[in-house]
Amino acid sequence: MDNEQVGLYTLDEALESVGFGKFQAFVLAYAGLGWFAEAMEIMILSFIGQAVKSEWGLSSSQESLLSTIVFAGMVIGAYGWGTISDTYGRRTGFLTISIVTSGAGFLSTFSPNYLSLVILRGFVGFGLGGTSVFLSWFLEFVPASSRGMWMVVFSTFWTFGSIFEATLVWIVMAKLNWRWVLALSSVPSFALLFLYGVAPESPRYLCMKGRTGDALRILEKIASVNRTKLPAGVLISSRSTDKAEESTPSEDRIPLLPSLSKSSMQSKLGLSSFFMLFSSKLIKTTALLWVLLFGDSFSYYGIILLTSKLSSGESGCFPTIQSSGYLLGDSLYVNAFITSIAELPGLFLSALLVDRVGRKQTMSIMFGLAFIFLLPLLTRQSAVLTTCLLFGARMNAMATFTVASIYAPELYPTSVRTTGAGVASAVGRIGGMVCPLVSVALVNACHQTEAIAIYLAVIVVSLVCIQLFPYDTKGRELSDTAS
Repeated sequence: MDNEQVGLYTLDEALESVGFGKFQAFVLAYAGLGWFAEAMEIMILSFIGQAVKSEWGLSSSQESLLSTIVFAGMVIGAYGWGTISDTYGRRTGFLTISIVTSGAGFLSTFSPNYLSLVILRGFVGFGLGGTSVFLSWFLEFVPASSRGMWMVVFSTFWTFGSIFEATLVWIVMAKLNWRWVLALSSVPSFALLFLYGVAPESPRYLCMKGRTGDALRILEKIASVNRTKLPAGVLISSRSTDKAEESTPSEDRIPLLPSLSKSSMQSKLGLSSFFMLFSSKLIKTTALLWVLLFGDSFSYYGIILLTSKLSSGESGCFPTIQSSGYLLGDSLYVNAFITSIAELPGLFLSALLVDRVGRKQTMSIMFGLAFIFLLPLLTRQSAVLTTCLLFGARMNAMATFTVASIYAPELYPTSVRTTGAGVASAVGRIGGMVCPLVSVALVNACHQTEAIAIYLAVIVVSLVCIQLFPYDTKGRELSDTAS
């Protein structure tokens, strides 16, 4: 029987046929756990800084460094893990990410001094830089027709991680200390390591490497678990493929390099995937994504840290969110909890919009609303109004951050997806590194107006970048090559 009789089908057609079912629900849970773990580790930055500062007599700049070093590690890690995952596979990325994050996170509990804590938190940041791999991996299992909605659902794991961390700190800090917070916050990363063995490789990655037989076995497993059927015919990597035969692993795809060892070829592949981001077909996308994700990270993490500073009343310059000095100890945790919950309606709204009006319009709407909520904070407001405004700003900043995180891997082909999304995320993390200097330094120096003005300017630049993207990815199949 020839190919015309049996027919041919692509991976996207296979995913549409098997639908979103129990198998993808497991993938969602595992990938979501990765984001849940990252959210907990990031939220720690809003809580332990003041406790460590008091215990060890640190300066404000040393306190800021505890946040900045994590984002610096994430910048390095985001590129490294993306390249590893595009070269060696998504599962290899999961394993190494989980080992580094869980190990460094737990060891930081026993830091004997400030320097050791900074170094270990830097390694935690290095591990956290790989969480974009989890997003790309989940993306590659989801049918194109419902991808936007399910990616927003995936992002709720970040929000629940933030809420859980605020609750954990609220309970633990009252009875124990910051070391216990660090130890308990590393548990989700250990869970990722424990469950690693049951996580499947991405069938899209396997098809891209020419391993269509391995990809087919995973698709058959998906169909079996979901109680659906694959299309009749033969799986091919793409419609541009003339034949549906399985090739050997990736080294057979580079016949001009027979004298190189496997590790040498994979190293060259990693470098090649990085430089492909600056090719004529991708350089505009890469540049715009870098600016957009920088703005997203700067505004989102800035609002989190701004909530922390205005809640603690540490600067003594402004009316603080707490209602009295008696509530000073709990006000930070209460308001962090409240503003974390603010992310849920933002995610719900973005889930409604992302597959209806598209990624670009959704980001524009949500960023515009964040701008409106922050605008009144240019002047001093009452405690209640400040809480409400930060609630609304964080709601919309999180929604924009979520949609941008969905949009980034969709724009890149499979061959460079985790590298492209990872490097863009790394540049975005620079925004996270810089924002503590704004939230902590300016607010401590009684310059709230200047701090808010900077956030507003960053949002405006990000809005301009959104309009310059050449197309929306709503309903589009993921591409496998830059062409």
